[in-house]
Amino acid sequence: MAIQMNIAITALLLLFTSIPILECTDIDVVANFGAVADGQTDLSQPLMNAWKEACASPEAVNIVIPEGTYLLSEATLNGPCQAPISLQLQGTLMAPEDPTVFKEATWVSISYVDGLTMFGGGVFDGQGASAWGQNDCAKNKNCVKLPINIRFHVVKNSLIQDITTKDSKQFHVNVLGCSNITFQSFTVSAPEESLNTDGIHIGRSDGVYILDSKIGTGDDCVSLGDGSNNVKVQGVTCGPGHGISIGSLGKYKNEEPILGVFVTQCTFANTMNGVRIKTWPASQPGSATDIHFEDITMDNVGNPILVDQEYCPWNQCDLSVPSRVQLSKLSFKNIRGTSKTQIAVKLICSSGLPCDEVELADIDLTYNGPEGPAISQCSNVHPALSGVQNPAACSSEPTGEAAP
Repeated sequence: MAIQMNIAITALLLLFTSIPILECTDIDVVANFGAVADGQTDLSQPLMNAWKEACASPEAVNIVIPEGTYLLSEATLNGPCQAPISLQLQGTLMAPEDPTVFKEATWVSISYVDGLTMFGGGVFDGQGASAWGQNDCAKNKNCVKLPINIRFHVVKNSLIQDITTKDSKQFHVNVLGCSNITFQSFTVSAPEESLNTDGIHIGRSDGVYILDSKIGTGDDCVSLGDGSNNVKVQGVTCGPGHGISIGSLGKYKNEEPILGVFVTQCTFANTMNGVRIKTWPASQPGSATDIHFEDITMDNVGNPILVDQEYCPWNQCDLSVPSRVQLSKLSFKNIRGTSKTQIAVKLICSSGLPCDEVELADIDLTYNGPEGPAISQCSNVHPALSGVQNPAACSSEPTGEAAP
C-alpha cells in the first residue's frame, strides 16, 4: 500500500510542478469591478461579481486582486464553473474584527470547484485576536461558532500556492469532501495563545498534499479528522502549535476510516506535541491504518511521539471503557532531536483493540530536564524495533496521565 501511495503522490507532484499556471484571461477586481483598496470599502460585491463572470466563462479566467488592503465582510464562491478558474491574490484581505457580524462560521468559502488555482503571495487576515478569548467550544456545547478563515468544500484537482492565512478566529483552513488538492509554499501565522486555530484541518477527503509550508498557530498545525485518506505532509515546519495530529477519533457515530497518511521531512520547533494519534475512550467504532511518520526533526518538543487512545480532555469521557478505534500499520522512523518532556515516546493503545503492526526505527530523542534522561511508555502494543532506540523502547510503565 505504501509503495503504491508513494507512486501516486510522485505522479501528482510531477503534474503540479511541471505544468505552469494555465494561460487565461485576467479580470481585475479594481479595474473591472470597482473595488477599492482602502481597508474600509467592502470587497464582497466586486469579488462576487468577478467570480460569477469567471465561473460562467467557457475559457479559463484569472481573477486578480492587486496589492493593497481590502476589507472583506465575507465571500461565498460557489461552482461548478465552466472551466478552470484561478484567484491571484496579491493584496491583503481583512476580515471584520467583530465576530458577531458573521451569520455563519465561515469568512471565505469555496465550494464545488474543479480546477482551482490560488496564488499570488497575498494574505487572508482574520483579525482574530479579539475573538480568541470567546473560543470555548471544546468545553461548551452551546458556544458561539467562530468563523473559519477559508473553507474548501468539494474542491477537486486544485493548487493553493504562496498564500498566507493569518490570525483566524477559529481554524485557518478547513478541507472537507475534497480530492487532489495541494497546498504548496503555504503559510499559517498566528500566536501560540490563539485558541482552537488549527492550521489546516482535513476531513472526509482523498488526496490532500501539504508541501514545503510553514505553519505556526495556537493549536494543531495539521489535524486529520475521520475519512482523511491518502494524505501527504512533506517539508512542513510546525511551530508554535500542538503538532500534527490524527484525530481525535471515535467521538461521533458513523465516522469514516482513515487510510494512508504520510508525514515526512518535517521539523517541529517548540510545539506542545510532535506527531500524535488520539482517540476517545468509550468511543464509537472506527479505524486508522497505514500511517507513517518519517525523517522528522524535533526541537524542544513536548511528547514528540504520542499515541493516546485515552484522550479525554476536561474529563468528558469514561476512561474505564476502552477505545473501539483500531489503529494498525503505524510506523515511526528516523525521528530525532530534543524533547521538553521526559516521556519522549508514548504509545498508549486500547486495551480492547490493541495497536497492530507498529514499527519504531531509528528513534533518537534526548531530554535534559531534572528528572533524568528521556524515557518511553507503552501500553497494549508490542512494536517491532530496529536501529537506534533512544530512549529504550517501552522502558517504563504508563502513569495514566493524559497529554494536553
